[in-house]
Order: sequence, then C-alpha cells, then structure tokens
Amino acid sequence: MSSLARAKEVLQIEAEGIRAVIDQLDADFDRAIELIMACPTRLIITGIGKSGIIGQKIAATLNSTGTPSLFLHPVEAMHGDLGIVAPSDVVLAISYSGETSELNLLMPTLKSRGVKTIALTGNGSSTLADFADATLGAAVPREACPWGLAPTASTTAALAVGDALAVVLMDKKNFAASDFRYNHPGGSLGERLKVKVSEVMMTDAELPVVTPQTSFADAVAILDKKNIGAVLVLEDSTLRGIITDGDLRRLISDNRTNLAEIIASQMMTPSPKTIDEGLLAADALSIMQRHEVTALPVTNSAGALCGLLHLHDLLGKGEFRLLV
Repeated sequence: MSSLARAKEVLQIEAEGIRAVIDQLDADFDRAIELIMACPTRLIITGIGKSGIIGQKIAATLNSTGTPSLFLHPVEAMHGDLGIVAPSDVVLAISYSGETSELNLLMPTLKSRGVKTIALTGNGSSTLADFADATLGAAVPREACPWGLAPTASTTAALAVGDALAVVLMDKKNFAASDFRYNHPGGSLGERLKVKVSEVMMTDAELPVVTPQTSFADAVAILDKKNIGAVLVLEDSTLRGIITDGDLRRLISDNRTNLAEIIASQMMTPSPKTIDEGLLAADALSIMQRHEVTALPVTNSAGALCGLLHLHDLLGKGEFRLLV
C-alpha cells in the first residue's frame, strides 16, 4: 500500500470513530452539560498518558470559550494536589478503558468529598463509569494503529467529544466574539478580532479599480499590477461588481470566448459581497469563510465604496497594516 493510500485509510478510520461516537451520545450528555452549567467554580479535567494530553487540550479550549477549567494529573492529585479540588467543582475523568488504576484510585476520594464527576470513556460498564454521575460514551470500532495498541482513533474521538462539550457550553452561556477577545487580550488572534475593518482596508490610490467599459487586456494589467487577486468595477463611484483571478481563469478556459472583445462588465461578478466599514475584522473573516472569498469590498452606511479588504491584510504576516 502506498504512503498516500495508507494515510487516507488512517483518516477514514478516525472519521469512522467519530461517527460511531455520535450514536453513543445520549441523555448523559445533557446531564453532563447540566452539571457543568450548575458548577459555580471550575471544571477539573483529569487523565493519564494520551488521555491526559487530550484532557489538557480540552481544558485549554474550555478556558478560551468561557468555561473555567483546570487539568489535574491523577498521580499528582493523590500526592497532595487534590487540595485544589473544591466540593463545588465538577471533574471530567478521561480513560478509554475506564480501568486506569491511577484514575480509579482517585474517584472514591472525589465522591467522598461530594464532587460531581463525568466519565469520558469507551467502556460504559467500567469502574470509572460506575463511579460517575454522567458517562460520555466514546468507543470506536478500531484504532488506526495496525496492532490496535497506540491510541489514535480513540483519542481523536475523545477530543471531538470535548469540542462538542465546549461548543454546547458556549451556546448555553451565549458566549460571543467579544467574550473571546476578552480571553485573548495579548495575542495576535485577539488583535485581529477587535480591529475595525476601516483600520486595515486598502483605500484611495491602493484600490484596483476599472470601469464597466475597461477592456480585458487593461483589466488584466491592473489585476497584475495591484497583485491582490481582484479588481473593483466602478461606475459613477458606485460599485457594480468585482473581477477575480477565478473569473479570468474561467474566461480563458472557455475557448469560445474572444477575449479581445470582452469588457469588464462582461467579466465581473455583479453585486459582490461587501462589509460595512464599522464592523470588525472578525466579521470580515466570517464573511470570507462563509462565501469562500479572499477579497471583500468595504462600504459605508450609505452603500458607497470606502475600500477593499484582502485576507492577507488580516493574516498575511501575522500583523495588521494599520492606517496612520
């Protein structure tokens, strides 16, 4: 089997695992959400080995999306770190077999302290599941490892269940983009999300502009000169359309088209997607992703063209190009 074929087989096995987990989610998932929503303090996540690494990622995702979380290593917990767990906390314990000794030694102690627990396991009849107040099933048909030894599909499934928890909790808490920015005040991602479109768009002489009557050759020349993958078609200061690299490729590939006779109005995509100058870069990224575009004309409240925003202005070199 070729390397490419093997890689695709691995991804197929992991996809099968996630599909299998979908059918295992039941009322206990709702119960787990209720326990976390009712928790006045933190969600403590614990696990060992690969499950512990997955637990750390789940904790990081939950923290950034509005659910205070903390990863606790079960061995360290049994040697003093259990002191960080308050009776009001909820514990999410991750073990595919549900029989991880280091984890199951911890569960009676948690129960004696009145701590509510959620098990994330591939074995609903395990010791871990018996201790838990809610059990999230994550059994997979098989591991991608040819010997079924290295956790592969099972850890992917556990990670996906963690993401499901995080997103549902975001919905329950009405977690907004502004809340996400609040949790990322120092990172470049936070900066991208909180800057207004008007601060990063191209304006005036920078704009690649043609008229509806511009010839094919002249439009291509401007597209090449500006090198941003699009030109705007303006008439009487009104945006009529946009011409992208993709539009040109489609024209050139159509052997029936006489390019010398084509003008901009025949090449353009009319009424393109736009964004208001007062909105945030996060909104622009959302529109670009939803409509699969990389260039977005910017308009004001009256609908007049103000500038053009390219994906590179947001993500190009990890920095914004701010207007002075």
